Amino acid sequence: MAQPIPFPTQEPQEGLSLPQNVEAEAALLGAMMIDNRVAEDVLQKIRPEHFFEPLHGRIYEQIAHLVGDNRLATPVTLRPLFANDPAMKELGGPAYLAQLTGNPASLIGARSFADQIYDLAQLRALVDVGRGMVEGALDTSQDINPSKQIEQAELRLYQVAEQGDSEAGVKSFTRAATLAVKQAEKAMNSGGGISGITTGLSDLNASTGGFNRSDLLILAGRPGMGKTSLATNIAFNAAKRYMDDLDAGIAEEKSIGAPVAFFSLEMSADQLAMRILSEQAEVVSEKLRTGQLSNAEFQKFARAAGDLERLPLYIDDTPGLTIAALRTRARRLKRQHKIGMVIVDYLQLLTGSAKASGDGRVQEISEISRGLKTLAKELHVPVLALSQLSRAVESREDKRPQLSDLRESGSIEQDADIVLFVYRDEYYHDFKAPTKIPDGTETAEERMAYEEWQARQLEVANKATVIIAKQRHGATGSVHMRFDRQFTKFSDLAPEGY
Repeated sequence: MAQPIPFPTQEPQEGLSLPQNVEAEAALLGAMMIDNRVAEDVLQKIRPEHFFEPLHGRIYEQIAHLVGDNRLATPVTLRPLFANDPAMKELGGPAYLAQLTGNPASLIGARSFADQIYDLAQLRALVDVGRGMVEGALDTSQDINPSKQIEQAELRLYQVAEQGDSEAGVKSFTRAATLAVKQAEKAMNSGGGISGITTGLSDLNASTGGFNRSDLLILAGRPGMGKTSLATNIAFNAAKRYMDDLDAGIAEEKSIGAPVAFFSLEMSADQLAMRILSEQAEVVSEKLRTGQLSNAEFQKFARAAGDLERLPLYIDDTPGLTIAALRTRARRLKRQHKIGMVIVDYLQLLTGSAKASGDGRVQEISEISRGLKTLAKELHVPVLALSQLSRAVESREDKRPQLSDLRESGSIEQDADIVLFVYRDEYYHDFKAPTKIPDGTETAEERMAYEEWQARQLEVANKATVIIAKQRHGATGSVHMRFDRQFTKFSDLAPEGY
């Protein structure tokens, strides 16, 4: 009669019986050694630290190493690797490896064993997070800061939720190449050359390929250029495309739209919603604020509000957010609403940690820009952050912004994958209007000056330029588009002569 396998055990910590199934671990290891193809199925999901028994984790690691080198992993080939392992000696030496393969029926349930081992590891991680929360809450020897403890707990919970994501962490070149091919296929199938999230603006999409995941994008400009308007246009277009794609039966992963989180540190949520509805209903926002609407305009506005009630656009208008708090809220929105893009309006209104603040504003902005880039990589979404420009622009004859105009820190330029500037010649041209309007009493020179100004006004009216000053994935250049001042709405510019 066969002797039962002496499965190793681990003492429960602090009297707690931690979630575990050592028998399932042993059965999975046995199946992997009987048929190495099983290892190929589970290596993407299970890591050595997922095993409750440390010895099992070491055996799994060596099996993975041998299989990865295209060598056979059996009790015989593994035996020399564990000849001096103390835990193995307690179980009778390397003969334990042969005992693990004593049940060929384990091959049938190998995948189920792997799933159970992973789930139990997740539960143990949750127990660890919970223990840390309790200890932190009970420890009053340090400065009491519940908000910081909540942020840390949410970060750890998010890490537990994401640790099984096969796309996180170290990737082999094969896997990275597969992801690149999928991205190229998505761009090809989109019909518009878009590999990331659509901006809803064809010419901008053509120049950037859409907003790619894990990218930090900076959208900068002087006041009055339309930064917030462009950001709200992009947010609406991405969220609307996602909603339309789902309605059309297109799978989430194939959509070039995305649910959007908009952190508005300058405007309230209702002001932002009013602006978006004004843009889409094409009703002048000033009329909405003053109530001077015709019945037809109100109907258009109400219809737009009804059409967009399901729009996956989430606005957080909490003022004075720290970069840590913003990242915590973004993680929560990712978990709850599967957001695919984050927009921050605007970067200089965020605050850094107390330490960074004490080191000066430049260091604080550096911390914020690094935090936003980390957030983009952590959530695997594009982060679009609006930024102010320094007043140096106004002192130049040519008002077009440059990278050196980014306010307060060169780290913004360094951390960003793409830097976009919004520039409207019309804004500055309005200030050059002649004081003398032709009325029959003007001189010939005054009439000529007015006619030249008017001709130029016709050229620049309702036009804007988005300058791509930096782009890691492509070329720099300028994208010309239409800007309707009445509704603060950006759209594609009609071709020349249209």
